[in-house]
Amino acid sequence: MGALIVLTACAAPKQTENNPVKTTPVVEGAEIELLAVPQEGGATINEALWARKSSRDFTAEALTLEELSGVIWAAAGVNRSENQHLTAPSALALYPIRTYAFLAEGVYRYDAAAHRLVRVAEGDHRPLTAMQEFANQAALNLVYVADLSVYGGKHIPTEKVKSLCGLDAAGYAENANLYAAAHNLKAITRGSYKEAELLQLLGLDPENHCVALAQTIGK
Repeated sequence: MGALIVLTACAAPKQTENNPVKTTPVVEGAEIELLAVPQEGGATINEALWARKSSRDFTAEALTLEELSGVIWAAAGVNRSENQHLTAPSALALYPIRTYAFLAEGVYRYDAAAHRLVRVAEGDHRPLTAMQEFANQAALNLVYVADLSVYGGKHIPTEKVKSLCGLDAAGYAENANLYAAAHNLKAITRGSYKEAELLQLLGLDPENHCVALAQTIGK
C-alpha cells in the first residue's frame, strides 16, 4: 500500500481478533453496491492532517471494496439521512457536483442516496481524467462535474456560479484527501483533465455542465 502515513503505526486501521480488517475485492459490473462506512476507523483527524500530502507515484494495485466505499462516501456521501445532506458543504445547499469514478474497467456515477456506483461507460477511460501519466494506472480517478442547471432562477452571474462550483468540488476533494491520508492511501487533487472529451463520454451537455476538479487516489 502507499506509504502516505508516515507518523506512527497507530494511523493505520488496526486488525484485532474482534475487529479484523476486511479486504473485499471490487467486482465491476453494471452497478457496484458500496459498503456502509463505519463511524469509527482510520487515523484521528490530527494524524490525517499531518499525513496529508499530494502524491504522484501510484501502483496499479486495485482498491478494496472497503477502501473504495470509504473514499467515495467521504467525498460525496450522505451523512444526514433526514435531509440527504452530504459530508461536504455546498453553497446554498444546492449540491451541483456530480461525482464520477473512473476505474480500470469502467466509468461509474455515484448515487449518494443509494450509496452505489452505476456504470455509465465501459472500458478504461482514465487517460481522459488527467494530463499526467501517473493517473493512467492509479486505481481510482474521481471527476467532479458541476450541473449548472441547479442555479436556474437564482439570479447568480455565470462567473460566480462557476466559482461556487469550484468551491463545492474542493470540499469533496479534500474530504477524500483526508480519508486517504487516514487509511494509508495516496491521493492528489488535480485541475488538469480533458474536459470536452469527458463531457462527451458522460453524455453531458457542455452548455449545462463543466468539470470542476479531478482527483487521483490509489496505492
